[in-house]
Amino acid sequence: MKTGRMERPRNYGKRGKVSGGALLIILLGLSGCAPEAKEERVGDWAHYLGDPATTQYSPLTEINVDNVTQLEEAWSYASGDVDARGRGQIQCNPLVIDGVLYGTNPKLKCFALNAATGEELWVFDPAVHSEGMFGMGNNRGLTFYDGKEEAGTRVQRLLYAAGASLFSLDIATGEPDAAFGNGGMVDLHTGLGEDAQDLFYVSNTPGVVFKDLIIVGGRVSEDLGAAPGHIRAFNVRTGELAWMFRTIPEAGTPGFETWPNPIDPKNGGANAWAGFSVDHERGMVYVPTGSASWDFYGGNRPGDNLYANCVLALDARTGARVWHYQTVHHDLWDRDHPATPVLVTVDHDGVPTDAVAQVTKSGHVFLLNRDTGEPLFPVEERPYPASDLLGEYSSPTQPLPVSPPPFSRQRLNADDLYPFDSLINREARAKLATLRSDGQFIPPSVEGSVIFPGLDGGAEWGGGAWDPASQLFYVNANEMPWILKMNPAASMADLSPGHAVYSMACQGCHGERLAGGGVFTSPPLVNIGERFDAATVQALVRNGKGAMPAFQWLKQEQLDALTDWLLTISTETDIDKRPAKGMADAGAGKADWPYPYVFGGYQRLTTSNGYPLVAPPWGTLTAIDLAAGEIRWRVPLGEHPDLVAEGIRNTGSENYGGPVVTAGGVVFIAATLDEKIRAFAADSGKLLWEAKLPAAGYATPAVYAVGGQQYVVIACGGGKLGTSSGDRYVSFRLPG
Repeated sequence: MKTGRMERPRNYGKRGKVSGGALLIILLGLSGCAPEAKEERVGDWAHYLGDPATTQYSPLTEINVDNVTQLEEAWSYASGDVDARGRGQIQCNPLVIDGVLYGTNPKLKCFALNAATGEELWVFDPAVHSEGMFGMGNNRGLTFYDGKEEAGTRVQRLLYAAGASLFSLDIATGEPDAAFGNGGMVDLHTGLGEDAQDLFYVSNTPGVVFKDLIIVGGRVSEDLGAAPGHIRAFNVRTGELAWMFRTIPEAGTPGFETWPNPIDPKNGGANAWAGFSVDHERGMVYVPTGSASWDFYGGNRPGDNLYANCVLALDARTGARVWHYQTVHHDLWDRDHPATPVLVTVDHDGVPTDAVAQVTKSGHVFLLNRDTGEPLFPVEERPYPASDLLGEYSSPTQPLPVSPPPFSRQRLNADDLYPFDSLINREARAKLATLRSDGQFIPPSVEGSVIFPGLDGGAEWGGGAWDPASQLFYVNANEMPWILKMNPAASMADLSPGHAVYSMACQGCHGERLAGGGVFTSPPLVNIGERFDAATVQALVRNGKGAMPAFQWLKQEQLDALTDWLLTISTETDIDKRPAKGMADAGAGKADWPYPYVFGGYQRLTTSNGYPLVAPPWGTLTAIDLAAGEIRWRVPLGEHPDLVAEGIRNTGSENYGGPVVTAGGVVFIAATLDEKIRAFAADSGKLLWEAKLPAAGYATPAVYAVGGQQYVVIACGGGKLGTSSGDRYVSFRLPG
């Protein structure tokens, strides 16, 4: 097989260096860019993840290491719309402002509660105000805008997205702001170009406010027909587009030479779905971007593909690039930046230094100078094997930090497999022997490459919490291996037309055997005819719903073939039936598939009894000293209740949602499949307290105070890792 590569300048675009114009702005002190003076909101949680720097830190001290064991439930609120099928979720980190809590429910309704009692104040339903299918999509939070006084009235708004619609709500009533966009709503396709208007685009994570702008990113398709991931700012008052930074550069602009010329129109992605942090004093917004599409094959995008997989520093007023730092070249592993860049100040070589801490799915922390993008600790460009896939252009090197050390294991070895049963261990060794397992950045392969940590990290969207006093950074991680397998497109020749279309469009999420699961908790499709008729199936595929993208690129004959085939699968054995001779070339348009490979689907690498193939811990919480570049402590996070019943403890579990740390010396985190929230000692990792939740809390807690009393609240939405869905928010406080 032949491979190729387009040469790229190693330090193109001043990777880690500031441009001359940006340096001038910094030296001038960004005059006029500081936010308007606001009354200090003591005890509020007024920003997603706590503050504009997304530190996930609370200065409150009433709850501390000495009394956290006394926590009790303060109130519980049922937000409604529980999904009985177990796929609904709540990932929201709620806001608390002036004693009112604002959150979202499994169907993306926004609500306001009395934060001390849980009493409902108002509810906003986006489906009433916007066309489209919101389904069971996810939302991780909201944005608060506190504007200037106008004619004696302060303008306060909540901004949040439901699907591709960005809403502006009156914070007091929940009513849409009629002056914003189209009756209170902006279509987030705005500015992406005519060809992108019908493409899948949703915003799961809230934007950030800078002056009178809201800066947003979003999630796009992982496959064919992905929208571009350009970063945009809209005027908070009017909804008008103010600026746009193109993450896929145009011809003649910096970064274009790291793509083929011309750029394939099917390329999209390089999007920022994980959220932003903003430095109001500098007037800069920090953006974590993900991979370019198609995720797992890059034969049509040779080069480094700037500005995918970058930490971007943009002028928040104009969208101009100040600096960028790319952490993965020519991504083939879906190594999106999964969390916001956290703004920290560390004592580096004895000098207080403003920096950006970016966690990765591979289990690393890149610590970058906030003004220049230069790494504070050495980063090595390490060599890796070339891809053996036809037409692929894998990068010969990838950057890895020397310090801090990885917070997740980096390689799956035969001596580090499931230890609790000798027979299953032998099965695991035999399975591993059939796969490529050579550590980080081993290219995807036909036989299957082990990705460890897996496609959900390492770190994921829960991100990290920063304690400015101790200079410790707390991050939870998954330690689940996954398989990345590519199937030759030629293998579709023997399939029926509908089965071939399924392999192209649906297999990645729903699996080769239609079993569902995977990264997006996709439903099984066997016996789908018992739930939906042909028209409904076609509408779902064409328009998307919830986490499922819209497949606008399918031709009608392909959609017809797919629908007919899906409705014939009543048992798993039906999948293996082969068509009569000649049928495989009829009507499905398989020649439209432009790549030599088809993704084999999102697959966790598990044992025959359903546990991770690797030995525990399967989930961890780690404290990293960012000043010294060292790991201070690491503990297992979560347990498997069925293993606990057998006396097997402290295994850790896969986890989603992040930690918060308080000035009281406590780290709070839920996130685990055993449906608990826990408190750890920030200095040692000692488990101090835990409480059972009504459903798993796959979200980041919020810490706040009302009337001088401190609370911790968590959204209990469940719906991942085989756990039941829920709809409750639960708040805890000390007695009295």
